[in-house]
Amino acid sequence: MAQNQHFIMALDIVAYIAVSAMKLTVGNLANSEALRADGLNNFTDILASVAVLIGLRIAQKPADEEHRYGHWKAENVASLVTSFIMLLVGLQVLYSSILSVINKKTESPDMTAAIVGIVSAVIMYGVYFFNKRLSEEVKSPGLLAAAKDNRSDAWTSIGTAIAVFAASFNLGWLDSLAAIVVALLILKTAIDIFKDSVFSLSDGFDQEQLDQYNQAIRRIKQIQSVKSIKGRNYGANIYLDVTVTMRPDLTVKESHDIADQIEHLLQEKFQIFETDVHVEPGE
Repeated sequence: MAQNQHFIMALDIVAYIAVSAMKLTVGNLANSEALRADGLNNFTDILASVAVLIGLRIAQKPADEEHRYGHWKAENVASLVTSFIMLLVGLQVLYSSILSVINKKTESPDMTAAIVGIVSAVIMYGVYFFNKRLSEEVKSPGLLAAAKDNRSDAWTSIGTAIAVFAASFNLGWLDSLAAIVVALLILKTAIDIFKDSVFSLSDGFDQEQLDQYNQAIRRIKQIQSVKSIKGRNYGANIYLDVTVTMRPDLTVKESHDIADQIEHLLQEKFQIFETDVHVEPGE
């Protein structure tokens, strides 16, 4: 499965290099600011994909003395780096596009730019479906971030093509307006990826999932209550810390067997990677 991840990321990089070079070249020749902005967006995706690929390789390293839980968080760090790169480029594209509108440096682009936009959208949607399917199979936050970026790129390419087509009818300002929209979409995607990465790196966890685990544990007869339950994500793996109360007259072996039952239940029903169960005497 790791080889599949690396292959898809390498495919991402090759696709982005081809699409970015095509957009930047045609954007300059066809005088399309929107297509140039879209090309810069794809150029940042090359850097972002390299960051995610490095993150995936580091994440798959085995646990060691200094990283007892493994290196899974490297994927989230890679996603965070991706968001920073996209944020910087988005701000740069937004700044230059607004300046063009203010200074009225707008020209009607050639129709070739619109064709390139459509071709790019088709390529990006293909890469998006590959990444999304694989990220769901392996539950990889790095690949999911890359997939979201692919989808955003496909949308911006379609928008760019439409704007270039409209701007070719002596409405050059539409091309600059499209570049501003592209910049805003880049910034939105960057912020979304940033939020997801920070949420995971700060050990945030979905409360609805915890409620599901809680209800499943409470169905076990000998459990009096679930005193606390905490979850953490390490890459595709979930670690839980659970504190339950049981009858105080149970033997150590009986309590231990019930704790094992909790671990097996969570692993089989919810694919929890590791559960640490703490038992306290109830009433």
